[in-house]
Amino acid sequence: MKNDITTKTSICKGNLILINSIYSLNTDEDTELILVDENSNILLQRQAAIFLKELMDSINGWNYIVPVSGWRSFEEQTKIWNDTIKKSGPEFTKKFVAAPGHSEHQSGLAIDLGLKQKNIDFICPEFPYTGICQKFRSLAADYGFIQRYPADKENITGISHEPWHFRYVGVPHAKIMKEHDFTLEEYIAFLKQYCKSKTPYTLLSSDRQIQIYYIPSEKETDIQSLINGNFPCVISGNNADGYIITEWRSLYEN
Repeated sequence: MKNDITTKTSICKGNLILINSIYSLNTDEDTELILVDENSNILLQRQAAIFLKELMDSINGWNYIVPVSGWRSFEEQTKIWNDTIKKSGPEFTKKFVAAPGHSEHQSGLAIDLGLKQKNIDFICPEFPYTGICQKFRSLAADYGFIQRYPADKENITGISHEPWHFRYVGVPHAKIMKEHDFTLEEYIAFLKQYCKSKTPYTLLSSDRQIQIYYIPSEKETDIQSLINGNFPCVISGNNADGYIITEWRSLYEN
């Protein structure tokens, strides 16, 4: 009997969509959003919110860490962009605020976090590499999150170092990115060598073999025929030029 498969055949849908100064987000796509915490009005995509809560619960993080910003509408991002330019100037704004339509926050997959304190900077909240914040950071990949804008990759991401900004990409992708020290830009490029017609990227997880491969967007009409429906799988667009397929195969199936 074939397992159900989760499919997202739009190139601008999925946990691995790339959003930056080059690739904008299709803001017309519907997104299921839920509150990250009952004491907050911050929203994230459902799966991202669930795993954020699990991570925060595991470290008793709600007592020390607060969600500062999650999902934003295009209008809210525009206001933040314009207000920051007026307050801090265009140079600062381009370093720390994405232009409207190019912000990960509009996807509902990104969260800014800060230490719980009286005064919190909305644009650059304090989230140090010590204490509870570092504990969150060290476990983030296990729950599908990456620190999106590291200090030494500004020339790749186009955004200055942001210790507070985390992006949900899911497991096993976050773990692979952490192991190889990849930004999302680097990971998307890395996976293109693992095409379905060649050898997929393969790793073992308990009793599962996970296979990851890339399908160029011109093969969209054939995407279902290229997938083995006997295994659970997730399809994510990369918001650029193709799809990333993640299959979980049992080690004990023939």
